[in-house]
Amino acid sequence: MRPAILALPAALLLASCGGGGAAPAGKTAQVRSTPPARTTVPRPGPIQRPSAQLQMVPGLEGVIGADALQLGRVFGTPRLDVIEDDARKLQWSGTACILDIYLYPQTGSSKPIATYADARRGDGREVDRASCVAALRKSQ
Repeated sequence: MRPAILALPAALLLASCGGGGAAPAGKTAQVRSTPPARTTVPRPGPIQRPSAQLQMVPGLEGVIGADALQLGRVFGTPRLDVIEDDARKLQWSGTACILDIYLYPQTGSSKPIATYADARRGDGREVDRASCVAALRKSQ
């Protein structure tokens, strides 16, 4: 019995080294592979973005509809100029207020123009936009 117990691990070791994939003599192994199913996903077309609406507020004439160069002539060099995707935010500040002007390209044009203005005090309280524009125009 003792020789049989010693032979068992050796037999298992030899069995694990076997080629397992070899076909019996005289027979050929055939492997079939089926191609994966194809899924067709349509390519998205160009993104048609809506045109930004212009904020028409009394006192913002000459600001809304202006491009960055025109705004620079009115207020000077912006304190902040942030470009994100196709939008642009310009910021000016003075003792009276902080003015943010947002520019977006319009349909049929790649040049962004001012479509919205926002004004606030340094502590975050809201300020009349037209008053802020007037104050910053004078201080420049």
